[in-house]
This record gives sequence, C-alpha cells and structure tokens, in this order.
Amino acid sequence: MPSAIRRTMGPLEWAMLIALSLIWGGSFFFNAVALRGFPPLTIVALRVGVGAICLWMIVLAIRYPFPRDPALWLRFLAMGILNNAIPFTLIVWGQQHIASGLASILNATTPLFTVVVANILLVDEKLDPYRLFGVVAGFAGVAVMVGDTSGGWGQNVWAELAILSASLSYAFASVYGRRFANVPPMVTAAGQVTASSLVMVPLALWADRPWTFSAIGSDAWAAALSLAVVSTALAYTLYFSILKRSGATNIVLVTLLNAPTAILLGSLFLHETVTLTDLAGLLAIGAGLALIDGRPLRVLTALRRTERTEG
Repeated sequence: MPSAIRRTMGPLEWAMLIALSLIWGGSFFFNAVALRGFPPLTIVALRVGVGAICLWMIVLAIRYPFPRDPALWLRFLAMGILNNAIPFTLIVWGQQHIASGLASILNATTPLFTVVVANILLVDEKLDPYRLFGVVAGFAGVAVMVGDTSGGWGQNVWAELAILSASLSYAFASVYGRRFANVPPMVTAAGQVTASSLVMVPLALWADRPWTFSAIGSDAWAAALSLAVVSTALAYTLYFSILKRSGATNIVLVTLLNAPTAILLGSLFLHETVTLTDLAGLLAIGAGLALIDGRPLRVLTALRRTERTEG
C-alpha cells in the first residue's frame, strides 16, 4: 500500500527540496560554463542524451517494465519537445546574452504561465480572484524587468523573451503531463528525455557539426555532463521523491528557491551582477507565486482565528 502524502514537510523533505533547488538553480551556472566550449544545440543534445542513459539505469534498477506502446511513445515525444527540447534550447541560447541569475529569475515565471494555460485549457483549474491577482502581480514584475530596455530592442531583450518562451513551453508541458497519470513518474521522465534526445542529437549533429570543434576545455565538458547527470537524472529522481512524499503543493516551493541559488552561483563564480530592477522583478514574481500557492493567506487566516479564540 503506497505511503500517505505528508502535507507538512519534515527535515528530510526540506533537505531534499533545498538540494533540488541547488541542482536546478545550478543548471543555469552549468549552462554558462558549458557555453565556453559548446554551442547551444550541442549542450542540449549532451544533456538529454546522457541524461536519458542515466534515467534508464535508474528505471531498470527500480525494475519498472519498459514501455512498448507506440501511442505512449508518441506522447513521450510531445512531452519531450515541450518539457526538454524547446525550453532547454531557448534557455541556453538566451544565456549567451544575459546573466544566469537573470535567466533564472525569468524562468521562475513558469508557475505563472502554468496557471494561465491551465485556466484556458482545463475545466477544473480555473482562476479564482486570489490566483488572478497573483498572476497579475507576477507578470508586473516581469514587465518591469523586460521593460527596462534603455539599450533598445537588442539581443538582451530577445534573450529575455526566449527565457520567457521557455517558461511558457514548460507550462504547456505541465498541463500535457496530466496524460501520464497512469504511468510511473520515473518512466515518464526517462521516456520524455529519451524522446527529446532523438530530436536534439540529430539536430545538433546537422547544425553544429561537432566533429569540426576545436579542443573543448575540461570545464565545459564537466559542466555539460553535470547538466545531464546532476541537473537532469538526479534532479528528476529527487523531484519525484519529494512529489511522492509531500505532494504537488509543496514541490512548487522549489521555484522560489532556484533563482537565489543561480544568482549566488553567478555572483561568486561568474562575476555576474544583478540589478535592483531584477531583484524588484524577483520579489514581484515571488509575491505572485505566494498568492497563487495560497499558503500565506492560509497562515494569516489561521493566525486570525487563533487570536479570536484567545481573545
């Protein structure tokens, strides 16, 4: 009998959540380092190709059956394109022009886009006033950041829009992912990453012609492999472990923690700077996500009830 989901997280769940935020926040750092030696498509191809191998090793170790239904593999392909191929490529391309910290802040809009997409496409996830206000507050922060275009509509702005488009792709993937309710989550992860590698590896071979590359530094290789092993295979394993133990409501907190991790790593090791405008945008996005999650409102309501009881 499956274990019950714990709605409140204990020390172990918090440790796992923080570890996941470090891993996914670190993916922006790994992207920046990998770009020192590889073009974007090759970075993504390495990430999903090696990541798929690692994930299947985990799936086989757990002894899940290998999926053989062609229709299921077509769904894996759609999910892989939406959740891996498109967003990974857009994020890495965008990071050629903007700092990893800013990229992580813009990527934190994924839950905002998810709420909007779900409201449009799903009948059971409509916006209530609090969630709508959260979406407006979050996108107001985005508007502040992207609207700060004193240099005109140059590559930086297009890079920011690329990261936001990646977040939108993640949102569609989140909604589409409901089709895998009866598939073991680790099998879904392995299947979608495998399917995306079948798209990205040939594309990178055709577009980048990696056999023409000059010598690649060990730092770029280490970063690319870290994206595959740590930020993909290990991250998915942690993600689904937290989801099983604490539920979807708690796992969304990782989005609030990714950006600070990426900002810190970028500042310490890449000498990046984050502007006050970026931080203001992050605060607005965080406030919007808090309203969407509803947890602060529930805490305030509980405190008021306690005060009335004691009074």
